[in-house]
Amino acid sequence: MKLIIFVLTIFCLGVTMEAKAQSSEANSQNDRKILVAYFSWSGNAKALAGQIAQATGGDLFEIKTSIVYPNTYNACTEVAKQEQEKNARPILSGSVENMAQYDIIFLCYPNWWGTLPMGVFTFLEAYDFSAKTIYPLVTHGGSRFGRSLDDIKKLSPKAIIGQGIEISAFDRDPSDSPKVKVPNTKVTSWLNTLGLTK
Repeated sequence: MKLIIFVLTIFCLGVTMEAKAQSSEANSQNDRKILVAYFSWSGNAKALAGQIAQATGGDLFEIKTSIVYPNTYNACTEVAKQEQEKNARPILSGSVENMAQYDIIFLCYPNWWGTLPMGVFTFLEAYDFSAKTIYPLVTHGGSRFGRSLDDIKKLSPKAIIGQGIEISAFDRDPSDSPKVKVPNTKVTSWLNTLGLTK
């Protein structure tokens, strides 16, 4: 009888310790501060960034250049191409307050000429992302991530690049329809897989 009681006691202790460990891990997840940074021309990346911020409780930040891009697709792509050829770093019109407080960065952007818009290059070079986890989300018209993941790694070599997601959402003129629909089910599944929903 004493042996049975002893075994049951050990079992109960094990279950309690496991529950505490899971609770501690969950609290640790919830304690991490999240920033959702996005660059958007057509509104697609902005809409998806808003979904992420709402689902995770993260702070939203728009990566906005001081120059205004043309509001027609062909004209905008020409400007974007010229910036890339010059390896330009467009000036940003705002900055993140206290980047050091954030542990996780969701980075949302369109694929422009096979990589990040040059304003996102400016953003990534402006801060120290050491030991922070960057989760990339790219909107694209068929080129997927292109070489943007490699560029993120080069620009933020001390960051941890987490599992990203590609969303097919062709960048039409900002005044055109349709825009990407939110909530996007692929993004919802991605966030659930990452375990970062509030």
